[in-house]
Amino acid sequence: MIELPRALVVLLTAAAAVVTLAGIQAVGSIAGPVMLALVLVVAVAPIRGVLERKGAPTWLQVAVPFLLVLLVLAGMVAIVAVAATQLATIAPTYTDKFAALAAEARAFAAEIGVGADQIDKAIASFDPSRLLPVAQGVLAGALGAGSALFLIVILSLTMNLDAPAFTRILRVAKAERPELHAALTTFASRTRRYLLVSTVFGIICAVLDVIALIIFSVPLPLLWGILALITNYVPNIGFILGLLPPALLALLDGGFSTMLLVILAYIVINVVVQSFVQPKFLGDAVGLSTTMTMVSLIVWAFVIGPLGALLAIPLSLLVRALVIDSDPSARFARALVSGEAPPQGRTPA
Repeated sequence: MIELPRALVVLLTAAAAVVTLAGIQAVGSIAGPVMLALVLVVAVAPIRGVLERKGAPTWLQVAVPFLLVLLVLAGMVAIVAVAATQLATIAPTYTDKFAALAAEARAFAAEIGVGADQIDKAIASFDPSRLLPVAQGVLAGALGAGSALFLIVILSLTMNLDAPAFTRILRVAKAERPELHAALTTFASRTRRYLLVSTVFGIICAVLDVIALIIFSVPLPLLWGILALITNYVPNIGFILGLLPPALLALLDGGFSTMLLVILAYIVINVVVQSFVQPKFLGDAVGLSTTMTMVSLIVWAFVIGPLGALLAIPLSLLVRALVIDSDPSARFARALVSGEAPPQGRTPA
């Protein structure tokens, strides 16, 4: 058997990855809903297992997880719609306040020698009146995403219907393809643990953020708490995305000092929880190094869009399971993506 040079193998692998990602991007409107449906079905799979062990009929094993998936999807759509509606309502009320802040900014700029034209351009880009059409566009997009939502619901239903059969197939694969069985089982367990830990600590961060926003009298604190929970699923930069709207409202409602207090509170809460507490519970469940986590976020957000950013970790775990973990000879590739040293000794061919 002819062994290809290592450099050629790396180049061919990189070329195949580029072609594959380009193909996924071309069908991103389909790939995104498919992956979201898959992640949701994997997340509720333990409930189906409990029902199966208790002898529940097959229709109940399908109906209960599917209804939970529907509840999650309905909650996501409702949150986006409520957020856009409330932003569209509250934004115009801050026009006068923004004008006063703009005057203060011009006076301060004049003291430090910054040109008025530069300040006017910067102020124009942050005009709160522009939030109204933006919010209306977000609301229209959320309500107009019916086709994608319908696709996700149908895919979730079909995946739940096929789940019992897929479970039986995996049991057979455990004897004939143990590496593939172990890889897929590990993907499912890691995805569920990641979602569980992210949800629990996302709720903790959201509650603390809401308390801070109430203390600083920032409008719509509950809405921004829900936003903080959602953005917690975006690795590394999620809390920054959740910080921007309440920080802007804090500036308009309470001035620069309130905005700085909100930013400081978010940084303290999220850095302490996500950087020091959450990793102790998550441990090595993700199986991705910090660098690979950031690369995953960039790649999947570019390929699929905002949905790719939310699903960056589960998508990367699926790729790892299919490409790396199912191949016994890929121990060094496994070490590179996980950041853990490979076991000593040569892997048999």
